[in-house]
Amino acid sequence: MHVPDGFINAPVSLATGVVAAGAVAISLRGARRELDERTAPLAGLVAAFIFAVQMLNFPVAAGTSGHLLGGALAAILVGPYTGVLCVSVVLLMQGILFADGGLTALGVNITIMAVVTTVVAYAVFRGLVKLLPKKRRSITVSAFIAAVLSVPAAAAAFTFVYAIGGTTDVPIGQVLTAMVGVHVLIGIGEAAITALTVGAVIAVRPDLVYGARGLTAPLKLRVNGELVDAPAAEPVPVPVAARSPRKVLLAGLAASLVLAGFVSFYASASPDGLEKVAADKGFDAKVEDHAAADSPLADYGIEGIMSSRLSGGLAGVIGVGVTAVAGTGVFWAVRKRRTTETSPSSVPENV
Repeated sequence: MHVPDGFINAPVSLATGVVAAGAVAISLRGARRELDERTAPLAGLVAAFIFAVQMLNFPVAAGTSGHLLGGALAAILVGPYTGVLCVSVVLLMQGILFADGGLTALGVNITIMAVVTTVVAYAVFRGLVKLLPKKRRSITVSAFIAAVLSVPAAAAAFTFVYAIGGTTDVPIGQVLTAMVGVHVLIGIGEAAITALTVGAVIAVRPDLVYGARGLTAPLKLRVNGELVDAPAAEPVPVPVAARSPRKVLLAGLAASLVLAGFVSFYASASPDGLEKVAADKGFDAKVEDHAAADSPLADYGIEGIMSSRLSGGLAGVIGVGVTAVAGTGVFWAVRKRRTTETSPSSVPENV
């Protein structure tokens, strides 16, 4: 759903840029409460993983494909404020290095793909986990539903922005129907990826999943026929080595490199949902050449390498590396500004 230059006029692009900048500023402040010395590198990995999976377009309908947006995944794994920053870092790297998503439309893309998806997904997720039984499976189910709903919400948000600042005169009702319709299908793919990833992490390190914190039901004891809360147990010190997320980080980085460097070659070549709707409704006529079209990594390939498999694979690996480094640097800097060195409570194994 990367919006290119030319779809939205300059005044609305500027306005969404202001909205995006404000959202990023708020998220930088909020992320200080979500990040610590363990989760800052994890957030950088989440950004790199989203970059990698966004290269894997999957078919959703005849002649149409979709890809992960990532807002739900990031919000649940590392927190909503950090989630906005994760997707924003990905969009910035894609726009500058790979000519994917317009530079003048960067504010539009951050607002729609980072802010809307993250806010909607996390709100739905938190509402569901309060209603469902406090078990790990409930977290995965909530993640699935939240991700499904976040994608058509982003499609509706794009339609709203286009209704205000679109550069062509098209029936907005038709655009809304087409955008939401195809992105409901894309949302199912998004939900599957999100639920599988969250489930995999929570199975091995539930303490690293932000959305799983504080979801354990208090232990009850029956006293004189009535259930009462059991007294809290004394905290047991956990060795530093046991708390280290190193294995999760290495496994996630390896998976990201494989997905971007190898699996991406088999991604669908069909246009994504936005491209398809734009072509069908005729508002792709105003697309402008990307300012970074001459980048040596433009279109996810390396200039001068004739083999498309090698070119795309190397570009993907570079993208994962750059995004991981940039993201981790941002999140570590945010973490280092904290004045109180506290670490988040771990989720007991009976979540």
